[in-house]
Amino acid sequence: MDKCSFCNRKRSEVNLLISGLSGFICDECSARAYDIIKEEKLIEKETDKFDFSKVKLKKPVEIKEFLDQYVIGQEHAKKVLSVAVYNHYKRLSVQNIDDDEIEIDKSNIIMVGETGTGKTLLAKTIAKMLHVPFTIVDATVLTEAGYVGEDIESLLTRLLQAADYNLEKAEQGIVFIDEIDKIARKNDNPSITRDVSGEGVQQGLLKLLEGSVVNVPPQGGRKHPEQKLIPVNTKNILFIAGGAFDGIEKKIARRLNTQVVGFDKTDKEKIDEENFLQYVAPQDLKSFGLIPEIIGRMPVITHLNPLDKKALRAILTEPKNSIIKQYTKLFKIDNIDLHINDNVLEYIVDKAVEYKIGARGLRSICEVIMTDAMFELPSKKVRKFTVDLKYAKSKLEKANIKKMKVA
Repeated sequence: MDKCSFCNRKRSEVNLLISGLSGFICDECSARAYDIIKEEKLIEKETDKFDFSKVKLKKPVEIKEFLDQYVIGQEHAKKVLSVAVYNHYKRLSVQNIDDDEIEIDKSNIIMVGETGTGKTLLAKTIAKMLHVPFTIVDATVLTEAGYVGEDIESLLTRLLQAADYNLEKAEQGIVFIDEIDKIARKNDNPSITRDVSGEGVQQGLLKLLEGSVVNVPPQGGRKHPEQKLIPVNTKNILFIAGGAFDGIEKKIARRLNTQVVGFDKTDKEKIDEENFLQYVAPQDLKSFGLIPEIIGRMPVITHLNPLDKKALRAILTEPKNSIIKQYTKLFKIDNIDLHINDNVLEYIVDKAVEYKIGARGLRSICEVIMTDAMFELPSKKVRKFTVDLKYAKSKLEKANIKKMKVA
């Protein structure tokens, strides 16, 4: 009687029985064998040594020059990021060769900036030039273990995937946590209700930020509960966080106002009321809802300036992958030469400023203007297309662009 040579189950007891030269194997045993092979390969990748001495170390100025090709403005944030990444490389390159007792701590970073000012773009751009694994994760989906959402350990799962499951390489990587302001404490008294997606996530992040060994499920924790956990040491993983922190300007203004009340008011440095974010301090993040332990483990705080008309105009055309260059390339694929008048570019910028939608809004406005042309022209024998001000205005008015306006 035909039966599996591994589990001895009969053909009638399994879904599929595969025959060989001298025996049989059922579908379940073959699936288990495949998982074992995958685990063995995983172990081999984990033991691969990552030779950091072969990496050419870029100086902070060189890192910033690379960022300048893709990101307009934000000089202070680019300098802070460049120094942080450079120091991260230096820590990794000297940790095994120095024989003194001085240990260099990592400097995790928090970037504060309005939506559309380039926080995520900075992270994506810097990932292009790194020789260490880099991953971007969204904090909005994180919850405490046992609740609907993703576990905190999923941050490291993504990093392992970026490192092709090379454990040593992953332990020297960089994690960018986007939308970190969304895990702020929901109320001032955490004992009233269980804050599983706010303070609960922050408490879970502590063990990752401070440097400890965390057991990480390589495929995500909840869908594959039977998988083998991988111990990851976060001591040398650099964490960079970014968030809009909407409304923090009021807290900064309130703090600055209390400082200048009194007889010394005239001697105080003049405050730029158009950009309160440049004065952001740890106490402002605490009052916004981040717990002090998180702030202490992310000691470097930098800000991104709001984008003015000049910066928005430059963003449209100057970077390597600027919006206009992307549209030009899209039309070029259909052998259409695209030209956009300068007054149209100014009009797009004016609308982005008017509706307070930042650099991200530039793409939305351009899409409204270009959609009809991208729909119709590929089917026509057109070799040149010029966008003038009249055409741009008609498309925006037709689409009722005012719906984009931020109150």
